[in-house]
Amino acid sequence: MGKVLPPCLRALGREKLPATLSLLKGKFRFVRLFKHDFFAVTALYEGPTGKAVLKVGRKVDFLGLPCGWIGRLLTNREVNQYRRLQDLDAVPRLLGRWGKHGFAHAYVEGHPMQKGERVGDDFFGRLRDAIDAIHRRDVAYVDLEKPQNVIVGDDGRPYLIDFQIAWHIPKRYGGNLWPARVVLKCFQDADRYHIAKLQRRTRPDQLSPDQLAATYRKPWYVDLHGWLTRPLTKFRRRTLERLDGKPQTGERGTMP
Repeated sequence: MGKVLPPCLRALGREKLPATLSLLKGKFRFVRLFKHDFFAVTALYEGPTGKAVLKVGRKVDFLGLPCGWIGRLLTNREVNQYRRLQDLDAVPRLLGRWGKHGFAHAYVEGHPMQKGERVGDDFFGRLRDAIDAIHRRDVAYVDLEKPQNVIVGDDGRPYLIDFQIAWHIPKRYGGNLWPARVVLKCFQDADRYHIAKLQRRTRPDQLSPDQLAATYRKPWYVDLHGWLTRPLTKFRRRTLERLDGKPQTGERGTMP
């Protein structure tokens, strides 16, 4: 099972999630933990109308530094994206806020996409349609590099979770200005590139030779994003591996 992650590296510290959760659709009971890392904790709940995922951002300080504002900021950003995209079939329904640091969304029956998994013939067409619809809202998903963020529903359809780093700048904050539009376009182009790469790993038979070759040519903006974020990602991953041997990947997690 690995080592126990120290409280200072857990989003809630020594605090535990509630045994029951009251939402607009009724009272939900705790079922199991998905993931509890530095930035957030996610868990499965079940109630009278089905299953729900509770996600709570960081609340406790770290080494004497206040970090609750980080949890509130990330939660507010993610909730805003869910609200902006609520009418899209590929986005789970938002069920409500839980305090200042948490929110709940509907649980999608299915499993995170796996490398080498053979999805249905229409899966990537539906996924592209969903991403195109998100892009029309001036939003970039940004996190499609992680296949576990794409849920393969039991109905065979694609669903997207974890909008924590999705990119959107409202017009009132300069979202229509040239610099913001350039950054948005780069992130949206990266979304399309990562869809093609996911398709190469799962349904390469659906790609032409030219499309297949293009998935091996990483765009400069994807390289730049990796160059900027890779050092922090590697440091965080190595630290967690030394402190906690249990793998925890994606919002749906892998913890028993």
